[in-house]
Order: sequence, then structure tokens, then C-alpha cells
Amino acid sequence: MKVRLNWVFISLFTLGLSATALAADASLLKPPRGAKVAIVMFEDLQCPDCSKAYSIVWEAANTHKIPVVLHDFPLPMHNWAFEAAVWARFFDKTSADLGNAFRKFIYANQIQVTRDNLLQWVQKFGDDNKTAIPLAKDPDGKLKELVQADYSLGQRIGVEHTPTIWVVGNGGVSQPLVEEVKVREKLGQMIEEMLSKAQPAVAAQVNPTPKAAARKKSIVKTPKKAG
Repeated sequence: MKVRLNWVFISLFTLGLSATALAADASLLKPPRGAKVAIVMFEDLQCPDCSKAYSIVWEAANTHKIPVVLHDFPLPMHNWAFEAAVWARFFDKTSADLGNAFRKFIYANQIQVTRDNLLQWVQKFGDDNKTAIPLAKDPDGKLKELVQADYSLGQRIGVEHTPTIWVVGNGGVSQPLVEEVKVREKLGQMIEEMLSKAQPAVAAQVNPTPKAAARKKSIVKTPKKAG
């Protein structure tokens, strides 16, 4: 895992400026319908740096009243990250708030979690939140597929480390704006700049198409509990 905390560099990509694969991939990251700007974060629940960034991201999102889109990117070197991501997806089925609360809970206790005791921490979270923990959390493998799909998206975009965070603005069909956050202290400033560049948001559809509905499932709204 590469740590780039000291880099003072922001990458700006627009769909029409370059024909490179990187620019084309970056255009995949867009705000959800109804939002002008969003924060996109590729995370690994076993990553120590992610545990630090998580609260910063939510604080910025709550302050500016913009959504956060979380994507799973469990690194192969981490031996319980993938399983934890599947459990997060399990709690997402109940509500986005509960899923985010689980992520926050795991990050807060990350140093004590191991592959052998992960289920105990899941059980504790379930007990604290009055949520039954089943013997089989993902009997049809659908939650695992969601995690794998997020990981594949990260690979296509070129994600190499966690957390990887973008501020994404809707600059119009021809010019979506994507900025990677390399200096987290500048996150608020980047959001404000992106908001000034963004076009008016398109209202959310009342009856989304199946494709739109599928995308909506990967969107994590800004809950007070996760802030």
C-alpha cells in the first residue's frame, strides 16, 4: 500500500481533454443523480489510513451537505478486509445508516480486529444495534459480487492504494470533473471549488430504471450517525 499524505498534487481530468485510458476511466466517477458534487472513496476496512480518512470524509460531506459514495477495495495483503466488506454490505441491506455505522465501528476498533475474531466484533455490533447475525450472511453470493464489482471498478480506474478519494462534480455531459484528493486538509476547499464549477443538479427520478436503481444501491447517503 502506498501512502501519499505529503503529496501536494491534485489530478484534474475532463472527458474531452484526453484520449488516454486514465481520463476515460476517471469519467466513470460522477455524482449520483440529484447531486452537483459528491465525495467518492475507495476503502479497505483493514487499512489504518482509511480509519483516519473516514471521519474526515464524512465531516466534510456533512458540512457541505453532499453525498458520499463508498466503494470497496480490500487489498490482497489484508487477511480480513474482504470478509469485513461483505459484512458491511450485509448491514447495508437493512439501511445505509446501519452499514455506515458498522464501517465506523470497525475502523474505531480496527487495531483489535483479526481474521480469527472478526465474527465476534460483527456479533457485538449486531447486539448493540439489535440486529440478528445469521449463520450465512450471503447465501446466494450477491454481497460478495458487489464487493468484487467495486474492486474491479477500482482496478479499471487505476486505484493502487487505500484510501483513494475523489471529489466528483457534474460539469455536464461533455465535461464531468474529477479531482483526486491527495492532501486531505484541502478537502473542504476542493469541494467548494467543485461546487462553483458544477452544473445545476438533475432531479432524482421518482421511478428509476433498473440500471439507475442498481447504481443507487452503491450510493451511501450522508447520515448523522456516520458523520
